[in-house]
Amino acid sequence: MPAPILPRRTAARLAVAACLALGAVALPGIPLPLSVAHAAEKGVFFPESFTLANGMQVVVIPNRRVPVVTHMVWYKVGSADEERGVSGIAHFLEHLMFKGTDRLAPGAFSRIVAKNGGRDNAFTSYDYTAYHQNVARDRLELVMSMEADRMANLRLTDAVVDPERDVIIEERRQRVENKPSDRIGELLNATLFVHHPYGTPVIGWPQEMAALTRADAERFYKSWYAPNNAILVVSGDVSAEELKPLAERTYGQIPARAVPERRRVTEPPIRAERRVTLRDAEVRQPMISRQWVAPSYRLDSGGHAYALQVLAEILNGGSTTRLYRTLVVERKLATSVWFSYNPTAWDMGTVSTGAVPAAGVPMERVEEALWGELRALLDQGVTEAEVATARKRMLAAAAYARDSLTGPAQTLGAALATGQSLDDVESWPARIDAVTAEQVNAAARAVLGQSNHVTGLLLPPVGKDG
Repeated sequence: MPAPILPRRTAARLAVAACLALGAVALPGIPLPLSVAHAAEKGVFFPESFTLANGMQVVVIPNRRVPVVTHMVWYKVGSADEERGVSGIAHFLEHLMFKGTDRLAPGAFSRIVAKNGGRDNAFTSYDYTAYHQNVARDRLELVMSMEADRMANLRLTDAVVDPERDVIIEERRQRVENKPSDRIGELLNATLFVHHPYGTPVIGWPQEMAALTRADAERFYKSWYAPNNAILVVSGDVSAEELKPLAERTYGQIPARAVPERRRVTEPPIRAERRVTLRDAEVRQPMISRQWVAPSYRLDSGGHAYALQVLAEILNGGSTTRLYRTLVVERKLATSVWFSYNPTAWDMGTVSTGAVPAAGVPMERVEEALWGELRALLDQGVTEAEVATARKRMLAAAAYARDSLTGPAQTLGAALATGQSLDDVESWPARIDAVTAEQVNAAARAVLGQSNHVTGLLLPPVGKDG
C-alpha cells in the first residue's frame, strides 16, 4: 500500500512519508546507539506522559538542544472510519479546520503561527488525522490555545465550505489523476482491499467528493473531534511538569464527549492472484510492483511483525542488500528496486515490492528476475549472518533519530493512534534484537507465500515500451 497520507500541503506529505518510510523498515521506535550496550535494551524516546481529566492523553519528549518545540494533536480517526458514500470527508474536514472559529477568522490560524516565527500543517491518513506546529518554546501556549479552540469551536458556513470542496477536487486532479504512478497505486489498493476501507483512497472517490456538504463535515467533526479521542504529543524544550498546567488551561477546559466505536469490516478470503495494468501516454518510467496483505503491530496473531521488519532490511536495506545487489548492480536489469513493510495500521499492514527496469530491458525480464529472487528466498531462507547484519544496520541507522524534534513526535503519535502503547514503542530495540533467522523465514513464508497478492504494471501505450 503506498504511503497512505494525504496532507494539506506537500511539505507535510514529505515529512510524514519520510517518517513512515523509516517506520516501514525499522520503527515504530528509534533504538539507542549500539555503543550503549552489547544487547539492545528497553528504551527509545524515554517519553513522559499524563492524562487530562477529560481523557486526553498527553505525551512529552524532552529535548533541550534548542528552545523550540513540535506540537502535534492526533485524532484517532481517519478515512477508513468514514461512512460509505462520503469518502474523502476526513481529509475535507482537515482542510476546513483552518476555516475559523468565533475567535479566529478563516485562515488566521496559519497567519498567526507564521507571524510568530513558526510553521504549521496537517495531514490525513487511513487511521488518524494530525495537526502540527513548530514554534519557539515561548509560543507554545499560544498554539495550544488556538488548537484547543478549533477542537471545540469550529464554525463552518457554506461560503467557506463550497470553495474548499473545489480545492480538494483540484488537489485530487493534481496529485492522482495527473500522475500515472499515483493512479496505479490507487488501483492497486482498491484491488488488494476489495471490501475493507483501506481500498478507498484517503482523498476520496471523485463522484463522492463532489457531493460532500457542510452537514457532512459538521457531522464528522462532532462525532470524532473530542479531547478523549485525541493525543497531544509535544517534543522539544519542555517537560511534562512544565506542560501540564498549559494543557490543563487549554485542552483541559474542553469536556469529553461520547465517541463512536471504530467499526471496520474484514476482508473476505480471496485466494486468487490479481493483476492490474495501466497504460498511459504520460508514463516515462515503467514500473512493476506487487502487494500482499500482512499483519500490523496491532493485529499480529502469528508474531511476524518484527521479523518482517528485519526481512525488509535484508532485502532492501541498502546498496549491498539482496535485491539491489542482484538486480541493479550485478545483473543490471533495473535502475531501482524496493521491498517495504508497513506495520503501523489499525487493521492490516502491507508488504510491497517492485522495480523500475533499466533502459532497453523488457518488463518481462525484470518481472521474472524479481519473482525469481523471492522464490529463492522462500526456498532457501535467510541466514543467521544476514539477520545479525540487518539488526545491527537497523539499530545503527536509527541511532541518532532522537536528535530530531518532529520525527519522535510523528512516530509516537502514529503508534498511539493505531493501537500501540508507549511500552510497545520503548520495547522496540529489544524485540528487534531478539529476531532470529527462523522467525524471519517463517514470516516470509506466511506473507510472501500467499497467493492472494496483487501485481501492478505501469506501462507506456502499446508500441512505445522501453
